[in-house]
Amino acid sequence: MSVVTLALSKGRIFAETLPLLARSGVVPAEDPESSRKLVIGTNRADIRLAIVRATDTPTYVQHGAADLGIAGKDVLLEHGGAGLYQPLDLGIARCRLCVAVRAGFDYARATRPGARLAVATKYVASAREFFSGKGVHVDLIKLYGSMELAPLLGLADAIVDLVSSGGTLRANHLVEVEEIMPISARLIVNPASLKTKQALLDPLIQAFRPLSA
Repeated sequence: MSVVTLALSKGRIFAETLPLLARSGVVPAEDPESSRKLVIGTNRADIRLAIVRATDTPTYVQHGAADLGIAGKDVLLEHGGAGLYQPLDLGIARCRLCVAVRAGFDYARATRPGARLAVATKYVASAREFFSGKGVHVDLIKLYGSMELAPLLGLADAIVDLVSSGGTLRANHLVEVEEIMPISARLIVNPASLKTKQALLDPLIQAFRPLSA
C-alpha cells in the first residue's frame, strides 16, 4: 500500500493546517506539541505526518522524503523553490516580512542611494534583494533568533524579520519602517510523487484548496 507523507512544522502552521486536514477526513493520531514522535500516524493508514523544522520542510519535499508539505513563503524564498511544485497559497499563517529599527533611528537618511546599512536577519536572500533594489549597500549579519537584540546591542542598524502583531518590536523599542512583502503558507508537492501517487495526492490537494478559491 502506498503511503503519503506530509511534512509539517509545529506551532502555528500545524494548528492552522488541522482544519484543512479535517476537510479531507484526516485526523492526526497524536498532538506533536505533546508527543516526542517525529512521524505521526493518522486515522488513515495511507497518510502520515512528518514533524520537521519549518526551514527544513522544502528540503524534505524536494528530495522525496516527504510527498508534500506546508511552508511559509519566507522559507520558500530562502530555499529557492527548486524541485518543488507549489499549487496553492493556503492563506494561513499570515504575517509580513518587514524592516525594523530602533525608535529614533534615522532610517530615511541611512537608506539614501549609496548608503551602507548593517542588517541582521535569517532571511538573507530576501533582504539582499530588497535593499539591492533600493540601491542600498548592506552588510548582512545572519542570526537565527532574537533579531530584536541586534539593534539594541549595536550589532546592526536594522533587522529584517517576520512581524505579526508587532508586540515584540514595541516591547523592545523597535519600530517597523518598511514592509518587504506579505507572507502566508504554501502547499508544496514533490513532482515525482504527484505522478506516482496521483490518486492519493489529488484529493488532498483539492481539500487544501481555500474555500474562497
